[in-house]
Amino acid sequence: MHHSCGTTATHVKRVVGLSSSQYGLPAYLEDPVERVVALCLPSNVSAPGVLFFGNGPYYLLPRSNVDVRSLLTYTLFLKQPNSFGYFIGVNAIVIKNRSINVPVNATTKISTLDPYTKLRTDIYNNVVRRFSKVTKRIPPAKLVAPFGVCFNTSVNGTKVAIRVPDIDLVVHDGKKWTISTGNSIKQVTEEVACLAFVDAGPTSEHATVIGTYQFEDNFLLFNLENLTFGFSSSLLRRQTSCSNFDWR
Repeated sequence: MHHSCGTTATHVKRVVGLSSSQYGLPAYLEDPVERVVALCLPSNVSAPGVLFFGNGPYYLLPRSNVDVRSLLTYTLFLKQPNSFGYFIGVNAIVIKNRSINVPVNATTKISTLDPYTKLRTDIYNNVVRRFSKVTKRIPPAKLVAPFGVCFNTSVNGTKVAIRVPDIDLVVHDGKKWTISTGNSIKQVTEEVACLAFVDAGPTSEHATVIGTYQFEDNFLLFNLENLTFGFSSSLLRRQTSCSNFDWR
C-alpha cells in the first residue's frame, strides 16, 4: 500500500508514507508506541476522518465504552517479493449467496492510490454479470466511465436512494469483509449511480486491488507487529461513522 497522492488530488493538505518499507513512517515508531496504524476514512469530505499510530484503544460515539478493536475481523498479511505494499488473501467474492471464485494464489492489494476497487478482467466480468442479475429490477442507466454497471436514480425528476445486495470478500478461514451499498454504489450524477468497481485489465499484476471508496466508514487496522489486518465492514450499520471518534 503506497500511501501517497497525486499532485491534483482534491482536498489534500499533507502526504505521508505508510508503507512497510524502512522509509515508511511505521518503521520509525518506537517503544512504547507499537507498530500499529489505524485508518478510518470519512464518506463526506467535510467530515473528519482519523489516522492513529499505536494499538488503541479506540472509541466511537455513541457507544463510547466499546473499543473498536472488538468489532474487527482479522486476517493475516501476505508477503510479496520485492514489494512494500500490504496484501491479503481473498478466496472468493460472494453476491447474494453466489460465490465467484478468485484463482488460487492470486493476490489482493490494499491501496490508497486507487479510488475504486479494481478486479482483473476475468473476475470483473463475473462480478458484473452476477451483480446485474441480482439488481435487474433497478432501472439501468447509460454507463459512465470507468464503471461497468449503472442505475437510474431519478423517478419523475425526484432522486431516489437505491439499495443493492451486499458484496462479501471472503478471506482466509471463511471470514468476510462485507461491502454494503454505501461502499459499493457511487452516485456519479444527480440521476445516475454506478457499481464502484472497475476493470483492471486482463493482465493485471494483482487479481484484486481494494480502493479507497471501499474504505470509507470502515475501520482498518494495520498491525505490523504480528502482521495482521483488521477490518470492521461499514460502521454505518452500527449507527456510527469514522467522524464519530470520542477524543475524551
